[in-house]
Amino acid sequence: MARRTKEDAEVTRHRLLDAAEQVFHARGVSGASLADVAKEASLTRGAIYWHFKDKLALFDAMMQRAILPIEQVLTATSRRGCSPVERVLACLDLLFRTIENDARMRKVFEIAMLKVEHVGELAAVQQRWVSGAERLTALLEQDLALAFSERKQAAAVTPASAARGLQALFDGMLYAWMLRQGGFPLEEQGMMHVRLYLHGLGLLSMEKMSAASREIQKME
Repeated sequence: MARRTKEDAEVTRHRLLDAAEQVFHARGVSGASLADVAKEASLTRGAIYWHFKDKLALFDAMMQRAILPIEQVLTATSRRGCSPVERVLACLDLLFRTIENDARMRKVFEIAMLKVEHVGELAAVQQRWVSGAERLTALLEQDLALAFSERKQAAAVTPASAARGLQALFDGMLYAWMLRQGGFPLEEQGMMHVRLYLHGLGLLSMEKMSAASREIQKME
């Protein structure tokens, strides 16, 4: 009986998270109420408060459900036994491809980037977004530092600066793609600009750009 009750509670929790995705995406986070989410899930507000302290906790759980699996895969990818540049390419290719093709991932990124006002009770969302970006930047910096160390000449920028630039490129491509409602192929265009960026840093020759693309395909 206890096991069944736990399973039922988990089903209810996921119903609420599914409903939150729909309501937040349709109305924006600030414009949506917990009553709206409860109605969408065909549950009571009491069911929400049983699982979540407030709207921010519900929003956090919705984001974590979608993003945590991809963060785990990114961490695993960063440990693969290939060159640092190949790992950078693999990480960003995975992100672009998943967001472009996974409906849930795309929806939660649209909510987080386009449908949240970072004021009032949702002011803390901004810091959570920054923390997620910093985790990706840290992964990129590790491999960029290794890639720079393999060069025989001094780098024009530090690995930290190069990683922040790459993070900004990723955010900019994603934001432009969402504003245009998927008006261009995100993975294809995103990775083209990533390779050009790495080429500009002297980490990827023009000859190796196509070879890097083939290597990523082998790693999938």
